[in-house]
Amino acid sequence: MMQFFEYKKDKSITKISKFEGKNNNGEIHAITTTCNAQLTFSEQLENVVKAIEDIKKQNTDYVPVFVRILLSDAANQAEIAVKKIKTITDNAAIAFVQQPPLHGAKIAVLVYLRQNVEVKQLDNFTSTVSANGYTNYYTANVVSNIADTYNETDLQLSYLEKMLNDNGLNIADNCVRTWFYVQNIDVNYAAVVKARRENFDCNNLTIDTHYISSTGICGRHSNKDVTSIMDAYCVGGLQPGQMKYLYAADHLNRTSDYGVTFERGTTVDYNDRRHIFISGTASIDNKGDIVAPGDIKAQTLRMIENVRALLSEGDATFKDLAHIVCYLRDIADYQVVTEIFNETFSSVPYQITLAPVCRPGWLIEMECMAIIER
Repeated sequence: MMQFFEYKKDKSITKISKFEGKNNNGEIHAITTTCNAQLTFSEQLENVVKAIEDIKKQNTDYVPVFVRILLSDAANQAEIAVKKIKTITDNAAIAFVQQPPLHGAKIAVLVYLRQNVEVKQLDNFTSTVSANGYTNYYTANVVSNIADTYNETDLQLSYLEKMLNDNGLNIADNCVRTWFYVQNIDVNYAAVVKARRENFDCNNLTIDTHYISSTGICGRHSNKDVTSIMDAYCVGGLQPGQMKYLYAADHLNRTSDYGVTFERGTTVDYNDRRHIFISGTASIDNKGDIVAPGDIKAQTLRMIENVRALLSEGDATFKDLAHIVCYLRDIADYQVVTEIFNETFSSVPYQITLAPVCRPGWLIEMECMAIIER
């Protein structure tokens, strides 16, 4: 059963979800940021670091395994933030992207912690955690600064493929989730789609087999020449049938209907819990059409309804959500969306960022993860 906590300390605010599970195998999802946007970046970063340290002190047997840093100005902030947060998260995979938090802060951090595990750094991009017969691979910030989105994406997926193959795994059976952050997404997303489709074809990922849950969203690296960033989550030790896919066909169409290759959602069953990963989900109907063009309130409500349907197919509800990240195209829509989110997701850790969606008519998109007992 999910537990939710919120606390303010000094000038930071932190929301936490905690799933204790069985056999001292719990997990924590936390989103922390500043509640004083007038502070300098260094001051905001310091407050965030203190908040993460407090989480660790209050949960001494929990270890950070994955960190995502959301920044307002990656070119000037990323190196400082990664270096500082790395000192308190050891070998955790640390991802960063320029996606300004829309409450006015310069930084917000999503931290994922697991209980009684040891994190090992596999290479420059991937950290591993072994527990209960499974090996988890957390991959962050795979980039190649060749200023060609198609080739960058191809190289990113080739890295993932090789990393898995070197460990006796493969993309089709072991990759659970990917994220692609694309600079100038209205121009460059088509190249990501093409490179991903071609890689999947070579790995027997088709409409007749399955794809992989994913978010493709606008985001910038600190290096201006990088146009695509990839993060991924993979699991070794899964048996056939442990990983299944969500469609909510009454609400959403198959992504392949409009030429892209990802699943709407994925579930992974373990002995005591089910992990549910919901891909970036927007205001769309089961024919692939945008619902309520130009109306942010109606699009937000339809997006939430779509997510509700996907979760329900995985036997989950909003009470099972571990965290949410929401993406807006227009900063002017922030207040409307915040009011809806505060009413719908009052306890869940969530962060709203400025990040245009891959289709211009979509004003908003959200992704989330949920956990239920089995």
